[in-house]
Amino acid sequence: MSWRRYLSISRPRFWLYELGTFALGVLLAYPFAPEVSFTLIALFALYFLFPGNLLIYGINDVYDYETDLRNPKKTGYEDVLQPALHIPVLRMVALTTAPFVLLSLTLPHSALVSFLVFIFFAVFYSMPPVRAKARPGLDSLFSAGHYVATGVFGFYLAGGTGDVTLLVLAGMLWATAMHAYSAVPDIEADTAAGLATVATFLGKSRTIIVCALLYLAAWVTLYLWLEDMALLLALPYLAVMAASLRATPERLWQLYTYFPWLNTVVGMVLVLTLLHLKGFF
Repeated sequence: MSWRRYLSISRPRFWLYELGTFALGVLLAYPFAPEVSFTLIALFALYFLFPGNLLIYGINDVYDYETDLRNPKKTGYEDVLQPALHIPVLRMVALTTAPFVLLSLTLPHSALVSFLVFIFFAVFYSMPPVRAKARPGLDSLFSAGHYVATGVFGFYLAGGTGDVTLLVLAGMLWATAMHAYSAVPDIEADTAAGLATVATFLGKSRTIIVCALLYLAAWVTLYLWLEDMALLLALPYLAVMAASLRATPERLWQLYTYFPWLNTVVGMVLVLTLLHLKGFF
């Protein structure tokens, strides 16, 4: 397999999800203690740019093969990973992640645990025996879990101390909503493949309503930290949820393809806000 194919499997349009949450965690730890290693921060930033995403989506493509055959998204927007490529992809996942697992064993306890939590959620979201993505409710929690664990890892890797419970809660609410919404366009394909997800369980309208409530709950939680900025971050998502309720399948799919751009813009605003709060400008 070519490196271009491995890059494609890692979903470059989603790279900023993991890298962004890692960066947020690192920034939350500022001002950094003298013993913080910027070399380690740079190495793990590279990990969450490509290998971490190959871990998530490579394993997903291998264990979702039967479902993907029935999913029109995989025949246009993404690709079906043929069985002959499963072993090479799993081998590359192991080769690109194993060095970072070994490196994590040298880190302080909190950083080590949070990195291993990321690995656990990322792997067993798709892989048996857990295969959380086929368990309604657990699918969204596992998906949210690996994003939030990435941010917590960045915080502890950069020497962060203190209570981050509030931000972890807000992150879990936000990321759970993001995953549940992303499962809505797949309802028909997942149902045909016999795959139970939060969206197949609740149906389109109820899933979108739950997503809106989760975004509202995240906004309330973030308001304690960001005040009015939290509302500005939540409003675009609530607008998308409202539009999605009345959308035709074609329009819903179009809204879904815009979602990575929305997440990227909101992530950039969060980073800039955090830089301002930390006194960078």
